[in-house]
Amino acid sequence: MRGIIRLSGFLCLVCLACISCANQSDQYDSFKPGEIWNDGNGIPINAHGGGILFHSGTYYWFGQHMIESEAGNRAQVGVHCYSSMDLYNWKDEGIALKVEEDTTGDIVRGCILERPKVIYNQKKRKFAMWFHLELKDKGYSSARAGVAVSDSVTGPYSFVRSFRSNAGQWPVNVLGLHKNPSIAGLKGIAFSGGDLPADADSLNLLGRDFQGGQMVRDMTLFVDDNGKAYHVFSSEENSTLHISELSDDYTSYSGKYTRVFIGRFMEAPALFRKDSLYYFIGSGCTGWNPNAARSAVAPSIWGPWEELGNPCAGKDSALTFHAQSTYVLPVAGKKNAFIFMADRWNPANAIDGRHVWLPIRFEGTRIRLEWSDEWDLSDFD
Repeated sequence: MRGIIRLSGFLCLVCLACISCANQSDQYDSFKPGEIWNDGNGIPINAHGGGILFHSGTYYWFGQHMIESEAGNRAQVGVHCYSSMDLYNWKDEGIALKVEEDTTGDIVRGCILERPKVIYNQKKRKFAMWFHLELKDKGYSSARAGVAVSDSVTGPYSFVRSFRSNAGQWPVNVLGLHKNPSIAGLKGIAFSGGDLPADADSLNLLGRDFQGGQMVRDMTLFVDDNGKAYHVFSSEENSTLHISELSDDYTSYSGKYTRVFIGRFMEAPALFRKDSLYYFIGSGCTGWNPNAARSAVAPSIWGPWEELGNPCAGKDSALTFHAQSTYVLPVAGKKNAFIFMADRWNPANAIDGRHVWLPIRFEGTRIRLEWSDEWDLSDFD
């Protein structure tokens, strides 16, 4: 019996040692873009099309929780949350926003819930989550924004509502032609990418959607130094980007917005500020297939925006290193240190989408992204 006890004790020690080694193997001190990135439990980080909030000394990463291939891009779980103190190692904080079982709801299981972003409202002491929402079984025709709120950064978040943007409101740069009735018979017709004519304004999609609200697809959030928050999204059948100021509580719109990159078919927007300049990184519209990234700069968030071309350089730069932008993360405590966050989509097996993080370089007023198999935060020093 003593021998059995000794053997059992020995096996326990071996198991503990193995577990310890496994945990150590999941400790990171660098970024390896495109490789499998495990959380503290040794499970690949499942936060796609996401963004990061830095709050009270901790980073929180929110993104779409994907499952196996048969579900495609349809939401089966919700928005996943992870936390980190160093940006390398991430703790699983669970599902921050769950899809609903109630089939009458907007975020029911099987809807399309994409590109979630979370910001903190200092005045209200609440966290606001925004995302692109397509109602279940409607394809991409709903084109809505969804909003959820929480008193805790990790959730659970309570769904508030979904809606089209700025119904009954004209942008600050509206033209006279937009206030004319849209082309007869246009209502209800869906377009995608190259289906639109070169001059997208000839269809007056802005006027078409004036009463019901403008379309919301790929999106991000941006909070400026003065606390003003903005919703940035592809609209007008993806032909034009809208930058819309949020209300003081960050859960609706103030009514002030502008149209930018008109007729350029931009998606996957990421926005950040360096000193007095505002920068944009996005992509063209080629479905799940990667394309050349796009970049732009402006002296004000309202513009004028000057396109700077593809910021990527080197091998596979014409395909954004086989990835698509989702967010630009300012690194806390480091001046002018920004991380480009992107996704390698894998529609055949969505759960295996990989994360690509790269440091942003600056050349005058231009930005530059170069591939690196491995890098760490000391690169910014």
